[in-house]
Amino acid sequence: MRWFLFILFYILIDIYAFQAFRTFSKSVWLNSSYILVSLGVLAFLIYTLSTLDRSKGITTDEMYVFGWFLVFFVPKLLLILFMFGEDLIRFIVGAFAALSGKQSFHMPSRRKFVSAIALGVAAIPFASLIYGMYKGKYRYRVLSYQLEFDDLPEAFDGYTITQISDVHSGSFDNADKIAYGIDLINKQESDVILFTGDLVNNFASEMKNWAQLFSKLRAKDGVYSVLGNHDYGDYADWETQQAKAQNLEDLKALQAQMGWKLLLNEHRWLEKDGERIALVGVENWGAGFKQAGDIDKASAGLSVSDFKVLMSHDPSYWSERLKTDPKNFQLTLSGHTHGMQFGIEIPGFIRWSPVQYRYENWAGIYKEGNRVLNVNRGFGYLGYPGRVGIWPEVTVIELKRKKLG
Repeated sequence: MRWFLFILFYILIDIYAFQAFRTFSKSVWLNSSYILVSLGVLAFLIYTLSTLDRSKGITTDEMYVFGWFLVFFVPKLLLILFMFGEDLIRFIVGAFAALSGKQSFHMPSRRKFVSAIALGVAAIPFASLIYGMYKGKYRYRVLSYQLEFDDLPEAFDGYTITQISDVHSGSFDNADKIAYGIDLINKQESDVILFTGDLVNNFASEMKNWAQLFSKLRAKDGVYSVLGNHDYGDYADWETQQAKAQNLEDLKALQAQMGWKLLLNEHRWLEKDGERIALVGVENWGAGFKQAGDIDKASAGLSVSDFKVLMSHDPSYWSERLKTDPKNFQLTLSGHTHGMQFGIEIPGFIRWSPVQYRYENWAGIYKEGNRVLNVNRGFGYLGYPGRVGIWPEVTVIELKRKKLG
């Protein structure tokens, strides 16, 4: 029944979208090709999902099947908007003619120029989704912010943090591009590098071919990390709970081998010129996701007056608890949303992604009183093997002590 409803929905969408194609082109060859490609994409998707082995996780080839499905399906959603709009106008015109007595009710023919416009608009997501799979997912960009705080210790005025998040190493397919991304991070020459979770999709073994590259990350005060929801292996099938637990231990050990300092509901001090700030790391806590994070445990012994930088993979922990916590977490760094890997961002004009209907805080800087959250858009990708408009991000934050007067 599940597949029947999905196939029925797909075919209905396809038939309606086909009206634009058929009106614009009378070529039997082109129309037949449209039908064959549509059915082929649907067949590949159903086969891939039906044979997916959750004990092995989703492969890059399987992600590309999903990606190509989106390439052909998303433009059709735009086509049917045009076709529905035109049908509504055709219906109104036909009804008006019938009510005025000029003729019996008759729907006017579709207009070729409307179909041409619809196909032109639909070509934009078609081309964008293809670009996102082969270029966009490795189009790294550095976003820099200067954040001022009243209570930042003076020695840390000008202290720099590079944040990365959501590596999802099990999705990678280009070692040269990843090496470029690692080099870009190191070129920021920040005082500390912070990774905010989701190193893998499910399995510690996914990092086997990438650990050497990521172990090259360097910062004066080191590389620190926390766990994300995917790092626990919750989205895979395991023969035993012991195997799942061992996978998590292997991932923790791998991070240690890479020289990363993993914070598991705990904190460390970063010291400079006799002053210090607290680096706090919680395990994943997300609304609707794994909730292993324990901010009380992680911040035990810290006072309200201590300056704190908190790493929390899921930004919903900030909105649910952290931004109002009496212990005063001045700066929180999160990831998780990926910006849905799809959206439109034109600084000063528009910032939109479908993920904003799920997360209040989904990308960039948010402020609540004297507390600040940054949501990193992610270094890697998952599901759709690409990015459109929401590019992979390296965040550089410079801490500044607010000048009085």
